[in-house]
Amino acid sequence: MSVAFRPSAAFARAAIAALFVLGCTARAEKKAAPPPAREVEILKIQPSDVRDTAEYLGNVVSRESVSILPQVSGYVRRIAIRPGQSVKAGDVLIELDARQERAALESADAERHAAASNEELAARTLERTQALHREGLVSGQELDRAESQAKAAEAQRRAAEARTAEQRVALGFHAVKAPFGGIVGDVAARVGDFVTASTPLTTITQGSALEVQLRIPSERARLARVGMPVELLDAAGAPKVKTSVYFIAPEADPRTQLVDVSAAFPNEIGLRPSEMVRTRIVYGTRRALTVPVLAIVRQSGQAFVYAVDEKPSGAVVARRPVTLGTLSEQSYVVEKGLAEGDRVVVSSLQLLRDGAPVKPKPPAAPAAKTP
Repeated sequence: MSVAFRPSAAFARAAIAALFVLGCTARAEKKAAPPPAREVEILKIQPSDVRDTAEYLGNVVSRESVSILPQVSGYVRRIAIRPGQSVKAGDVLIELDARQERAALESADAERHAAASNEELAARTLERTQALHREGLVSGQELDRAESQAKAAEAQRRAAEARTAEQRVALGFHAVKAPFGGIVGDVAARVGDFVTASTPLTTITQGSALEVQLRIPSERARLARVGMPVELLDAAGAPKVKTSVYFIAPEADPRTQLVDVSAAFPNEIGLRPSEMVRTRIVYGTRRALTVPVLAIVRQSGQAFVYAVDEKPSGAVVARRPVTLGTLSEQSYVVEKGLAEGDRVVVSSLQLLRDGAPVKPKPPAAPAAKTP
């Protein structure tokens, strides 16, 4: 006796549903189209001149800075300056009590006048004696005496003039003057203080001509040379002063193995001595490939770019690892990973993936800056 298999109604419904799902899936796959190519800006990589640079922290110093000390001892009578004041060469800074020296100068000047009168009298006496001697009215001994007196009077006058000049110089020491133009520092003396030749009174710093002092590694110092470009940078890294190296120390510091380098510059931007500034030294230039900063993608410390490859189906992007060199302006130097003529994407990087189709277009021109 045989039993025929008859599918139940539930089984039939399940089979029909499965066939319906498979049909829908097939139609969906049949209708699914590849993602559209995204329009991106590309840039062709070409070699250009790049600078071999390094940044250091430099110390600004004045080329002329001096501590002012008196040349004589005495009491401070007047202070003619204030801290931060601008002075010119020869301006009086501080005056010391000079009444004693002034009196000595007046006495020496009186002696000079007396000596000059004596010299004039001796000269007239000599003239009369010479005339009488020619007439035979005086002896030769009297003539010799007159000549001797005239010479002695001349010597006394010269000595009196020397003493007067000496007293005038001593009196001048009581007026402490600026040796050159500059900015006055803190004034340590006060009116009434007794000062000596070793007492610091103030400082004068010349701020119109400054220099920046750097300390660079000895291996870099081997590449340094006098006349090498130096740039003082602002907070954004843009150069605000351009100058050149004028001094390279002949030996390195034995403790730090750093070499002193100095560059002078006119202070046209208001820098002050003892300021610390970012400084860039340009060691040289070379031809190298560069890539814009906007084209770089980083992941786990590795730098990548999206390079454009042409396929039979169209342009696609390929993520390539690159080895970057120094940062110059808005571009990195590419040491490895790209070749001349390669095209890299510079827009919409966050929307791309490896192998995605793209429509390349040139980068947009930068907008003109309004004044």
